[in-house]
Amino acid sequence: MATTLLAACAQQPAPQGFADPNEVHNREVHAFNLAVDQAVVRPLSRAMGDGPPGLVRKGVTNFAENLDEPGDVLNNLLQGRPDNAIENTFRFVINTTVGLGGLFDPASAMGLEGKVTDFGETMHVWGAPEGEYTVVPFLGPSTSRDLAGSLVDIALNPTRLVLTSPASEVATVAGFASRLGDRARYSDTVDSVLYDSADGYAQARLLYLQNRRYVLGQTSGAAADDGFLDPYEDPYGN
Repeated sequence: MATTLLAACAQQPAPQGFADPNEVHNREVHAFNLAVDQAVVRPLSRAMGDGPPGLVRKGVTNFAENLDEPGDVLNNLLQGRPDNAIENTFRFVINTTVGLGGLFDPASAMGLEGKVTDFGETMHVWGAPEGEYTVVPFLGPSTSRDLAGSLVDIALNPTRLVLTSPASEVATVAGFASRLGDRARYSDTVDSVLYDSADGYAQARLLYLQNRRYVLGQTSGAAADDGFLDPYEDPYGN
């Protein structure tokens, strides 16, 4: 019964347009984030792309993603999706053991792809509206709902709660390195969106909301597929 109710809550009409009442402030934060990207993130990502071999970068990404797997399990349960939660649990166990702490991803080779999710999606399933578009310092595009969800994910991530120093610092560094790897991988497209567009702010807003709604299943059909662009899931790596 609970699963049925949760599924019903998820059948919301796709939002039309966007709510950006704080655009002036958001543009200021966007400009700040661009300055950080130019001065720090982009140079570091290029060093990351030119430095460690691809296998090493992939291992770092696998390790960081494996640390987030218990959070995916928790959110899938809260969304009333036990099958996804079970699959993510198996992924975590297999990759943590056979995959040497998550450095390798044998679970995917076994067909266990899992379902990456977050508390923002959980709130969407519960019926929470998208809210206002917002740009977060250092993190980039978000919405009121997804920002709140990100804070909950950080606070309640089961893995982060049990890790102690120095393991917690290793996890933080791995997560940051993974983001840099993503930035390097999509460098040309991200630079095109953020720096070569006539209005990089508007383009980043469009792509973020378009991608997020697509991930949440709020767009479907040929028209949505034709209009969907995903050059980089989140220009700032969220």
